[in-house]
Amino acid sequence: MFVETLILGAGAAGMMCAAHAGPGTLVVDHAKAPGEKIRISGGGRCNFTNMGVEPGCFLSENPHFCKSALARYTQWDFLDLVQRHGIAWHEKTLGQLFCDGKATQIVAMLMREMQDAGVELWLQTAVLSVEHGPDGFTVRLEREGREVVVRARRLVLATGGRSIPKMGATGLAYDISRQFGLELVTPRPGLVPFTFPEGRFAELAGLALPVRAGNGLAGFDEAMLFTHRGLSGPAVLQISSYWHEGEAVQVDLAPGQDLGAVLRAARSTRGRQAPATALAQVLPQKLVAHLAGALKLDGNVADLSDARIDAIAAALHRWELVPQGTEGYRTAEVTLGGISTAALSSKTMEAAAVPGLYAIGEAVDVTGWLGGYNFQWAWSSGAACGRAIRAAVDAA
Repeated sequence: MFVETLILGAGAAGMMCAAHAGPGTLVVDHAKAPGEKIRISGGGRCNFTNMGVEPGCFLSENPHFCKSALARYTQWDFLDLVQRHGIAWHEKTLGQLFCDGKATQIVAMLMREMQDAGVELWLQTAVLSVEHGPDGFTVRLEREGREVVVRARRLVLATGGRSIPKMGATGLAYDISRQFGLELVTPRPGLVPFTFPEGRFAELAGLALPVRAGNGLAGFDEAMLFTHRGLSGPAVLQISSYWHEGEAVQVDLAPGQDLGAVLRAARSTRGRQAPATALAQVLPQKLVAHLAGALKLDGNVADLSDARIDAIAAALHRWELVPQGTEGYRTAEVTLGGISTAALSSKTMEAAAVPGLYAIGEAVDVTGWLGGYNFQWAWSSGAACGRAIRAAVDAA
């Protein structure tokens, strides 16, 4: 069987690419249904993009690489597509856009776009091998219990990263890229909870509060959640993408407030009050109790000198923690690293060393913040690749 373009992966990037690549395109995926990560995202409502998308919201060894694709297919372009399909949506905090209904509406929209473009989709299809020759690619597939050989002029790697393996995530794109000599940036889990020694925060499990989490490279003002295994919540997931093993993370437990002023006010008006009681007016009582021993919050506020108040406030506004590790790919929302952007064209996503080979979406070393940014990279990189393929097919 011969096709113009074979796309491996029926996720967000693969389906968007197929819709733009048009006739002669075959998409294959090992899953039973397309867009499985779309389906479970955003609590089942799909945080499909963000109104604040800009290149600075993405991590990559080459921070400039994403600019071209993001500029040529923006969040407004995808929002226009959503509206043309009659999908109701709403904005939540920090510019995050969600479906009013179910995430499956986005999957159905992309399926309709592919159908209208004349794209064929094969599900429950495994990739056995990939070879490259003068006329393109020869890919051995297993479908419905038998082997099928597909020859394609172009091959697109859109199989994502390693995050959430229970949904079938694998390192297939990395294996194929290595086979063809493309450089990899070491993959690691991103947007992932931190773990700490067992029991460290057990008594606080379930407690959430607004914080600012940072490490000198970036900082995020969002919620933090204590768990039985460590720390989670949006602020923690965000800073995890900037963290490496052994490094410290600083947490401001009361961003926008002056805890020193709180203690001084208590000292001047309620001198017999315990420091912990004064702090519990602005911080969760359970958290203050947890920290009381380390901060030595004994005695009365009247006994605290200005220097001592400043030290307590500094410790709470810059609580330094060294995570033991992360929850890993099991719960990571994305995979950092991947196929090096140095190997790819930022305009077409084609590999310079292997004409006809493309890589898009999470498989590439471009990772966005939490909040719809990674979906936008999927849409933008998929559109850039699909348009380039369509132009090449039309010109042939």
